[in-house]
Amino acid sequence: MTRLKYPQTKRKAFEDMVNGYSRQLYWQIHHLLQNHEDTDDVLQNTFIKAWKGVDNFKGDSALSTWLYRIAYNESITFLKQRRQQTSIDDEDFVGQSTFIADDYFDGDEAQGLLQQAISTLPAKQKQVFCMKYFDDLKYEEISNLVGTSVGALKASYHLAVEKITNFVKSKE
Repeated sequence: MTRLKYPQTKRKAFEDMVNGYSRQLYWQIHHLLQNHEDTDDVLQNTFIKAWKGVDNFKGDSALSTWLYRIAYNESITFLKQRRQQTSIDDEDFVGQSTFIADDYFDGDEAQGLLQQAISTLPAKQKQVFCMKYFDDLKYEEISNLVGTSVGALKASYHLAVEKITNFVKSKE
């Protein structure tokens, strides 16, 4: 988006970017945080960081990759801060229960079970699984976003699928 580089078109280009990427970024963040209010906060922080850093965006990667990376970093920062504020037991309870009570969650029982299973994954596995399964990103794209080798990502995704499968089987 070259319009982001020019002062006379920057604001409108940024507005178009926000409109174009909000939904994708919302769901990327939501898969990690499992809570609408937290997701909205992190999404807002993502766009604030993007606005502040847009002049430094060199275009070495796709705009979407840059935004996903900011959203990922903001999500991880939020999770780390939340871990420091709550005990592990409280966090596990929140992570597994809030998405069902979320006003914006309209899934059926199978989706609820899948979301519960995903919430039990470690943050990195959860992010890799969501980017691959929900966002349909290629391993190379995920590698650029999270700074992990493709081989490690494939292993992480495979382990996540195994854990999710085992979780679902244990609930049958």
